[in-house]
Amino acid sequence: MSPTDFDRLIDRRHTASQKWERYRDTSVLPMWVADTDFMAPPAVLNALHQRIDHGIFGYTNTPAELVEQVQGRLQRLYHWKVGADDLEWLPGLVTGLHLACRATGESGSAVISPCPIYPPFMTSPHLSDRQLIKVPMRLEDKRYLIDFEALEASITPDTHLLLFCNPHNPGGTVYRREELLQLADIVLRHQLIICSDEIHCDLVLEPGLQHIPLASLGAEIAERTITLMAPSKTFNIAGLGCSFAVIQNPQLRRYFQRARKGIVPDVNLLGYTAALAAFREGDAWNLAQLNYLRANRDYLVEAINAIPGLSLEPIEATYLAWIDVSNAHLDNPMHFFEQAGVGMSPGRDFGDERFMRLNFGCPRALLEEAVKRIRRSLLNHLPA
Repeated sequence: MSPTDFDRLIDRRHTASQKWERYRDTSVLPMWVADTDFMAPPAVLNALHQRIDHGIFGYTNTPAELVEQVQGRLQRLYHWKVGADDLEWLPGLVTGLHLACRATGESGSAVISPCPIYPPFMTSPHLSDRQLIKVPMRLEDKRYLIDFEALEASITPDTHLLLFCNPHNPGGTVYRREELLQLADIVLRHQLIICSDEIHCDLVLEPGLQHIPLASLGAEIAERTITLMAPSKTFNIAGLGCSFAVIQNPQLRRYFQRARKGIVPDVNLLGYTAALAAFREGDAWNLAQLNYLRANRDYLVEAINAIPGLSLEPIEATYLAWIDVSNAHLDNPMHFFEQAGVGMSPGRDFGDERFMRLNFGCPRALLEEAVKRIRRSLLNHLPA
């Protein structure tokens, strides 16, 4: 069967899959961690086969063609000119969050982040001996947005770094140009550094919307931005560990490099191989994936909102659904849904226990079965 057949059910049990091992030897459907259940693009598989057939897996430099592919991609998609030396290759995007915390401010200084947010945003400051200031986001016109007034009011003299996620995980927001300009203005006026996690940039589902890298807005904000990107979410190659930071300020880049020196390893050669093939030949495959994910999203939004006690706002990007379960009146939502046979990510890990996050990057049959289980369990739980 073709790897572009997204309906194909691929057995990931007994493969040491982090996603599937959590519920090993149970009937629980794993819909939690953010990797998909789709086979990687044919171009990636072919490139990996060729590299493995070569048979030698020694220490590897970053391929010059990969650097050129990234530069060309950023220019083509975003009109963003990036130098080869501006790229810092990393074995994972979360590594970049930790390095950003260590490369800015000092021990005891503050990092600020809108919330709810991807859990490493909340753990990386503490593990870097920084304070974390959480600013609640607001729901406006069915979109989860930064409360800019609250954000600015929460900045202290000790605040040096702002962690930002666009498209937003878990809310799925794609920030508009005027919103990004407002955020950039706050960063510049308060002389902050901003680390912008843009790993879901190729997963915009809503027609008419386009991802805009924060640093592409102009030279002034680019000087204060660490942009984190990767092919991992888009092409389902997270296990191969290849990401990169774009840091156009030479001094900031040196701080970042100093923070990683002797601790963070280089990207492995198969990660480089997969990334190059994905960026060079994977866009047509991703268009097909986006169509499939869009249909999954539309089905899920309608289905969840028809279940008493649950609500789900429109999802502009990512394959992640941020489901409000507060009206279901559950004492332990994660346990309840696991008992129902669906393993989701608990909202408390993202800073809001009223929610659950569901990964719909899977064949439709799995998604429909998960919805069936959720509906059945809640109908049995809620009073008639």
